[in-house]
Amino acid sequence: MKKVILIVFIAMLCAGRVLADEQVIQVHLVNDQGMGEAIGVITVKDSKYGLMLTPQLTGLPQGIHGFHVHQNADCGHMMTGGKSMAAGAAGGHYDPAMTGKHEGPYGDGHLGDLPFLYADKDGKATASVLAPRLKVSDLKGRSVMIHVGGDNYSDVPEKLGGGGGRLACGVVK
Repeated sequence: MKKVILIVFIAMLCAGRVLADEQVIQVHLVNDQGMGEAIGVITVKDSKYGLMLTPQLTGLPQGIHGFHVHQNADCGHMMTGGKSMAAGAAGGHYDPAMTGKHEGPYGDGHLGDLPFLYADKDGKATASVLAPRLKVSDLKGRSVMIHVGGDNYSDVPEKLGGGGGRLACGVVK
């Protein structure tokens, strides 16, 4: 009987660990007035190869979008230079090593650089992406950002990959 109780206890501990390694992030469109409508979720889960991000999003413009972890857990707008910036309260790309470089998910720059997000002709983004340098625990207290344009994982010819404005955001709790 003691063996059975021990096995059940160990199984419960392992189940708790699995649950702790996965999180669901609610994503909303953003604008210069704040957060708009919910467009779906992104499930993040640790794997032996890094962080797996699985979006279930709708209502996005078709094409490739820059996708990043941002410093702050806040998707609100912020005044910058007298103008309101959509999701400006999220801060910049998550860069704990202070590299100051935008080199993509496989480079040595911002830790928050993720593989690009693709929305199909119907505005749905459902393809999983893998961020090999991240884990779920790195995202806690941050936000996940989707930009209007694509991302070339470089600071040239445009800073931060040329993704442009902030389109959608989700706070990671």
